[in-house]
Formats: sequence, structure tokens, C-alpha cells
Amino acid sequence: MSIDEHKASSPSPGPLSEDEKRLHELGYAQELSRSMSGFSNFAVSFTIISVLSGCLTSYTIGLSGGGPVVITWGWLFVGIMTLLVALAMAEVCSSYPTAGGLYYWAAKLAPSNSAAWSWFTGWFNFIGQVAVTAAIVYGSAAFLNPLLDLQFGYSVSLGHTFVLFSVILAAHALLNQFGVKLVALLGNVSVWWHVLGVAVVVGVLVVKPARHQSAGFVFTEFVNGTGWQYGWYAALIGLLLAQYTMTGYDASAHMTEETRDAARSGPRGIVNSVLVSVIAGWVLLLGVTFAIQDYDRSVAGGPAEIFVAAAGETTGKLLILISFVAQFFCGMASVTANSRMIYAFSRDGALPFSGLWHAINKRTRTPTNAIWLAAGGAWVLALPAIWNKTAYLAVTSVAVVGLYIAYVIPTFLRLRQGDRFQRGPWHLGRWGRPVGIVAVAWVVFIAVLFMLPPANPVTRDTFNYSPVAVLVVLGGAGLWWLVSARRWFTGPKVQGSAAELAAIEEDLKSVG
Repeated sequence: MSIDEHKASSPSPGPLSEDEKRLHELGYAQELSRSMSGFSNFAVSFTIISVLSGCLTSYTIGLSGGGPVVITWGWLFVGIMTLLVALAMAEVCSSYPTAGGLYYWAAKLAPSNSAAWSWFTGWFNFIGQVAVTAAIVYGSAAFLNPLLDLQFGYSVSLGHTFVLFSVILAAHALLNQFGVKLVALLGNVSVWWHVLGVAVVVGVLVVKPARHQSAGFVFTEFVNGTGWQYGWYAALIGLLLAQYTMTGYDASAHMTEETRDAARSGPRGIVNSVLVSVIAGWVLLLGVTFAIQDYDRSVAGGPAEIFVAAAGETTGKLLILISFVAQFFCGMASVTANSRMIYAFSRDGALPFSGLWHAINKRTRTPTNAIWLAAGGAWVLALPAIWNKTAYLAVTSVAVVGLYIAYVIPTFLRLRQGDRFQRGPWHLGRWGRPVGIVAVAWVVFIAVLFMLPPANPVTRDTFNYSPVAVLVVLGGAGLWWLVSARRWFTGPKVQGSAAELAAIEEDLKSVG
């Protein structure tokens, strides 16, 4: 067959959708399957925020850091501040709906040195994504361990929890690699599991216990279990419960290349996931705090202890199981979002061995290698949990610091653009500037706060290694930038001309 005959027999590409046109304008081919609805996009972020994961696995942080008053009111305060950060992010997402998300936005919004802004935003996002995956999955393992102890005698220990963490993390990676359709289905199921799960947990904790704490206890009781002399410092440390829970909603941005009507669905997914989580999380925290039977035992055993003490062993096990399933959904979605960020960052050559991490499985249209880097990175970051009792708190701090700095850099650059910023179809209008200013100020504050030592005295077991982890990764990224990357990294790459982008897409379609 001649070349001309081959061309004639090849199917001509159909008309491009508005999403594909915009992606081409941003410089990329439609490599990923764009099959996700707006609800599914929201579901990914809502699942990663996961109040049944974050609220419960980090609940003891609040019990020691300020107690019920900080858990109750701190949640609402942090929720409002987080919503402002999300609104500012969403406005930028509408302008640039691409899987690169934050680091792509930074490159496009920077008035100068765009490659450097993009590079460091991407690395903050990378370490934050890996850390939040590690924290979610380790937290779920720590939640499962007491259930296995009650049911099968698999005693609670750092070693056993880490074994469970490793098994669960591997399951998430395998599901993301082979169960593409199942992951999408479970993402949608997860939303309803969380909503109904919160209702069941709170309902049982309202009806079942023989006694409840008073409203005065829940709304005004202050407890300083940090060892630090200053109560205000303990209360600030306790805010990590809320701020860690409300992370990961950048997933809606990373999934925009797989979402229909991305310039609207992505921003809505970011904002709505935070808004619904603030409401559901507050209801859950009130239910758990009212049900506390023995405060000291609750500090040691967390919500699993509260469930069993308040509802009895059998019902308590059921509540633990409901919560763990939600946490499993959360970890699965976190690996999904993390792998998309790695895929996009390596597409632009910013990770070592980028060609390996950017590779797409043509059969499933998923970045298989990036999935395993996401899981492997989370496993390495959580390794200190084998011997450090406060490692979980440190990983949550790394997640908050890394992600929120990445969240706010594009907002800061968007503020510097002023009226030159080209809005997408979803925007804040005249509220864009005041919302952005408050968001930037809040992130600067928490970035410093959660690097500080959470407990006194500072020992090997209580040391907050989050500054070390952040400095190692960013120090390496900074050194790489100075020595090499500044000479070749130019920010997000254009994959090719319109014809070249179409050829990439046709090659993938021919396999499917």
C-alpha cells in the first residue's frame, strides 16, 4: 500500500471538543481518557479530603493540642481560611485546566523567571502530594490495627502498623494500575460512603452511649497535653487536625485533563469539596467529642477507643470498619491524583528519569510508572514511623507545608498580575484580590507553625522531622536547579504543533 493509500484509509480525526481545543492551546495532546464527569472530579478531591480519614486519624492531635474547644471551633476557623485558599486556587484553575496544575499555573503567571517559579512550585507540590499519600495510608493502617487486635489478636505496635501500611499502599498501587474502571466507580461510591458513613457514626454515637459529655465540655473545655508551658501554643499546634484534613483538593486540578467541561468542573470540584467537607467534618467531630468516655484513654487510643468505649465492642468494631473503608477510598484517590501530578511534571522533564515516569500504558491510558513512584515515595517518607512515635504527625506537617506553599504560589503570582490576569469562565470577580491576599497570609502563617516542635521535651521520639524532610527534598531540588536544571528546564513544554498533537492522540486511539 502506498503512503497516499494509507493516508486515505486512515480515519480522519473527528472535530475537537472545547476541552481538547483548550488543552491544545495550553500545549498538550489529549493523552489521558477524558471520561470524568464534574461530579467525579469533585468526588476525587472530596475523597482525598475524607473527613472520616483526616478527622479521625489525626483526632488525638486535637485532644492534646487544646482539647475540645480547639477541635470544635478550630475546625470552623481553619475551614473558613481553607475555603478562601480554595477559592483563589479555583479561579486560576479555570484559566489553566491542565494536569500540571499548580506548577503550570506558576509558569504562566510569573512576570519573570517563570521556569524557576514553576520548578520550585512543582517540587513543593510533589513532596506535599507524596506526604499526604503517606499520611493518609499510614493513618488508615493505624486505624485498622486496633480492629485486627480486637478481632484476631494482631496487637497494636509500630511494626505491625507499618506492615499494614505497606500492604494497603501496595493494594492502592495495584488498583490504580489494573482496576482503572473500578477506581473510577469506587471514587463515585466513596462520596456516598462518606456522607452515609458520617451519618451512621454520628447517629450511633448519639444513641448508643450511656452518657455524653456536656455542651460546656465540647465547646469550651481546654486541654494542654503538649508539655509546652504556653496554652496558646498548644492550641495552635492543635489546628493541625483541621488543616491536615483539608488538604489534597488540588486533585480536582490534576484531573482536569480527564474531566469534561474542565474549566468549570475543575474549579467547582475544588471549592465544593472543601465546603462539603467543612460541614460534614464539623458534624463528625461534634459526634465523636460528645461521646468521649475517658479522656486519657481517648488520647492514647484515639477514635477507635472512643467508639468501643461509647458503643460497645461489637458496634465499635462496625464503626471502625466503616471509617477504615472510607480511609481506604481516600488513600486510593490520593495515589491517583499524585500519579497524575508526577505524570505531568515528568512530561516537562522536571523529575529524574522523566521519560520513565511520563510513560503511558496505551491499553489503560494511565501513567503506570508514575503510580508506583507515588506509592514508593510515600513508603520511603513514612519509614521513620517504624521507630518514631510522632512520625505520623511529622508526615502530616510535611503534607500541609508542602501542599499549601504550592497552593499559594500561583495565587501570589496571580495577585501580582492584577488586571492583566486572564480569567477563565469561573472567577471571583472583584473579590479575587481580597480573597487572594488573605489566602497568602494564612499559608505563610501555617507554613511556619507546622514546622515547629509539637511536644515538649523534644526527644528522639517526639522530634518533628518535617523541616528535615522538606529541606532534604527542596535542598536537592535547589542544588539540582543551580548546578544543572536552570540551563535546560524552561517550564511546561509544548508537545508539538496541532498536527503533532493530533498524531499523538491518533496513535493512542489506534491502540484502544
